[in-house]
Amino acid sequence: MPELPEVEALAAFLRENAVGRVLTRADLASVQALKTFDPPLSALGGLEITGAGRHGKFLDLDVSGVHLVVHLARAGWLHWRVGLPAAPPKPGKGPLALRVHLDDGHADVPASGGVGNDGPASGGVGFDLTEQGTRKGLAVYVVRTPAEVPGIARLGPDALEVDAETFAALLAGRSGQLKGALTDQTMIAGIGNAYSDEILHNARLSPFKMADRLSDDEVLRLFDAMRSTLTEALGRQEGQKAATMKGEKRAGLQVHARTGLPCPVCGDTVREVSFADTSLQYCPTCQTGGKLLADRRMSKLLR
Repeated sequence: MPELPEVEALAAFLRENAVGRVLTRADLASVQALKTFDPPLSALGGLEITGAGRHGKFLDLDVSGVHLVVHLARAGWLHWRVGLPAAPPKPGKGPLALRVHLDDGHADVPASGGVGNDGPASGGVGFDLTEQGTRKGLAVYVVRTPAEVPGIARLGPDALEVDAETFAALLAGRSGQLKGALTDQTMIAGIGNAYSDEILHNARLSPFKMADRLSDDEVLRLFDAMRSTLTEALGRQEGQKAATMKGEKRAGLQVHARTGLPCPVCGDTVREVSFADTSLQYCPTCQTGGKLLADRRMSKLLR
């Protein structure tokens, strides 16, 4: 799932390459992806893109005051295209959800750069929003203000903007495990499954430790780990193409998606706890005093 560093990197790319262009047309290929009807998607046609930003894990394209907001969900992505076909895509069950056509308001991104640049250097310029897999969660909103998107309206403070005092207060008021607290977008915005594993590993804390039972030192360690993990990940994503962002993310991970491999810090074997539709990874030596966490959701887990 694209998280704060990847979505921020995509926003930065769009600020550099899409802002100043006119959005000439938006073609919907997956009807279920569009979650709003007023303004209609067609209202974007002919308007200039004036900004691009991020709200938690939501990507926000400002189109002359009308906002095209996207949540990429678990398997969604943005691909910059040079040489878009003129014919509208046929709606179907493929990965394409939305195709956005832009004018050539400034020089095209060269084939060796940009974001996910596929296709010949001729024809239209723009980007595709795609989603792999059969479980479709990618969501597109056309709104007058980002706050009209329910998920944005419920967001807590951004993980890279919250201060240490507010962060401590949020944890103190949370009766639940740290893993769930970090990924709860209403508490802290921008962190998903992968970076929560990395943050907890860097902070040397169990994912099942209770959020409201941390010592002052543990709270500070967690806050520092959150800031450093996300900042370093964002630094690795700067200047990357979308086609290489996912690989760059994986290359920087120390425990997430590394089950059975040695921890790069201590050499212990990275372990996994599986749930119904997700999993987490951790290092026993670094995070749980060498104890293994039970791999069942309803088990008596280490605190």
